[in-house]
Amino acid sequence: MKKTIITLKIINDFKKYLTENEKTEATIQKYMRDIHFFADYADGNIPNKAMVLEYKGALAEKYAIRSTNSMLAALNAFFRFAGWNDLCVKQFKLQNEAYCSEEKELTRAEYTALVRAAEQKKNERLSLVVQTICGTGIRVSELQYITVEAVRRGEAEVSCKGKTRKIFIVKALKKKLLRYAAEQGITTGILFVTKNGKPLDRSNIWRQMKELCEEAGVSPQKVFPHNLRHLFARTFYGIEKDIAKLADILGHSNINTTRIYIITTGAEHQRRMENMRLII
Repeated sequence: MKKTIITLKIINDFKKYLTENEKTEATIQKYMRDIHFFADYADGNIPNKAMVLEYKGALAEKYAIRSTNSMLAALNAFFRFAGWNDLCVKQFKLQNEAYCSEEKELTRAEYTALVRAAEQKKNERLSLVVQTICGTGIRVSELQYITVEAVRRGEAEVSCKGKTRKIFIVKALKKKLLRYAAEQGITTGILFVTKNGKPLDRSNIWRQMKELCEEAGVSPQKVFPHNLRHLFARTFYGIEKDIAKLADILGHSNINTTRIYIITTGAEHQRRMENMRLII
C-alpha cells in the first residue's frame, strides 16, 4: 500500500483485520489507542522512518520501557498491515528483572483487606469478582465464561487468543457463587452482569476496585484486576513449583511471560539470599 497520511479508514481497516484474526477486545482497544496516539503525533503528515524514530525516543522519555515496547509493538503491527514494513522499528532491549518492587506487588493480606472492604460496602458482586479472578487466575476479560452452568460443573471453558483452556472453580468459591446466583435470581448464563444484564467490563471493575483502596488501606497503584492474576500465579508457583503447568493455567503461549508473573519482591529476594548462609 502506498504511504499516505494515517486516515480513519486505514485505522478502521486495521481494526477489522484484528477482529478477523480473533484478537481479544481488550487487545483491539489497546492497539486502537496506540495507533490514534501516533496519528496525533504525525499531525496529518505522511509518516517516514525519521518520524517514527523520533516518536520512539519521545515515548522512551515519557513512559517506562515495557510500556514503550508495548506501544511500538502495536505500531509495528499496523505498519505491517499497511505494507509499510520499512517504518517498523526495533523495541528497546529489556533485561529480565530478578524481583519486582514492593510498591507494585499486591500481598495476600492486602487482597484479603480488599475483599473485606467490598463486603463492608455491601458490594457482594465486587467481592466475588475479586475472589473469582484471584481464585482462578483468569483475565478480567474472561469473566464472561464464569456462567451459572460453569459454576455448577465446577469448571469453566475459557476461549482467548485462539486457544481454549479449562479453569477449575474450587469448592469454596463454587459455594459462594451459587449462593450469589440464587440470591440474584440468575439461573443461567453469565454470572457477573450489570443491572441491564450486560457483562461487567474492565473499566467498571477497575473503578470499583479503586474505590476500595482507602477503606482497605491499600495503595491505589497496587489495585487493579491484573494484579489479582499475579497473586494467583505467585501463590500457585509457591506451592507447585511447576512453571509449565502455571503457563497452561494462565493461558500463556510463552513461559517467559509467565516468569514475569512469579517474580518476588526485593525483600523476599533478600530473605532467600540470607537463608543461603554462604558467608563464613
